[in-house]
Amino acid sequence: MKKNLEPSNNRKGIAAALVICFVAAIVMVGTYTFNRYKDGTKKELAQLEEKGTKEEETQNTSVKQDMVTNTPKDPVNEELHTTGESPVEEKPIQNDTSGGTGKLSFEPQLNFNEDKLILWPVDGEVLLSYSMDKTVYFKTLDQYKYNPALIIGGAVGDQVLSVAKGLVKSIDVTAQTGTTVTVDLGNGYEAIYGQLKEVPVKVGDYVETKTVLGYLSEPTKYYSVEGCNLYFEMRKDGEPINPLEYLGE
Repeated sequence: MKKNLEPSNNRKGIAAALVICFVAAIVMVGTYTFNRYKDGTKKELAQLEEKGTKEEETQNTSVKQDMVTNTPKDPVNEELHTTGESPVEEKPIQNDTSGGTGKLSFEPQLNFNEDKLILWPVDGEVLLSYSMDKTVYFKTLDQYKYNPALIIGGAVGDQVLSVAKGLVKSIDVTAQTGTTVTVDLGNGYEAIYGQLKEVPVKVGDYVETKTVLGYLSEPTKYYSVEGCNLYFEMRKDGEPINPLEYLGE
């Protein structure tokens, strides 16, 4: 009786082993399949995320281009651009010129010409007349020389006035004429005032007629015998001209 039962038990053991192997195989296949699915899902998610990022960047770029293209244009500048005209510039405003002098933000039009008369710069006698065709005697130097200016007598401290409107071109100090102010009158004309002190104007200042340019100083050693005086010279295109031809009464 026992002998008949042993083969039956052996078959049951083999069947059980086969079932276990089959189940193990199914588990392994399922695990492998799940891992492949998991890896595939991660790759798909990464690709979708990368694609979404690129699409967002493309949309942002498109929006920026649309903003540039559709930026409202200034109608004034657009019209000037299409017509080829330059923007209209505001005219400069003259700065405060209290006392008849002052810096300007623009260059004024100076139109002095040979038909205009000028004022006397000081109230005094002519000690030495303009003379470029013959020499005149200079007492201090004890010699005869050509004289390109008027030497007008005065007292120390007398006011020296601008004979016409103009721009202060230079302020120099020389041995012969001391502190000397040159004013550009326009059209190549210049007025030169020497033997000054306490000059209130500066280079570049605009001066009106009768503007105080300074005060008479002690004479330089070149005019010590002649005494206190104003050295007054006029030039046209750099050449001396006779001031008496332009001075009024």
